[in-house]
Amino acid sequence: MLSVLIAVLIIIVVGAICYWAIDKFVDDGRLANLLKLLVGLICLAAILHRVLPLAGINWL
Repeated sequence: MLSVLIAVLIIIVVGAICYWAIDKFVDDGRLANLLKLLVGLICLAAILHRVLPLAGINWL
């Protein structure tokens, strides 16, 4: 359980760093929004991949 919590926190931190980097370095607003959405979805999928087996749901 603790390792899952640590993994989720690492995913959140890496996602926040990517989100910040996109916000700072991408000038085109539409591209920035698309990249931020992509980062958010990837982080959500990674978190679900870690948490769902704890609930007994194995999807991969």
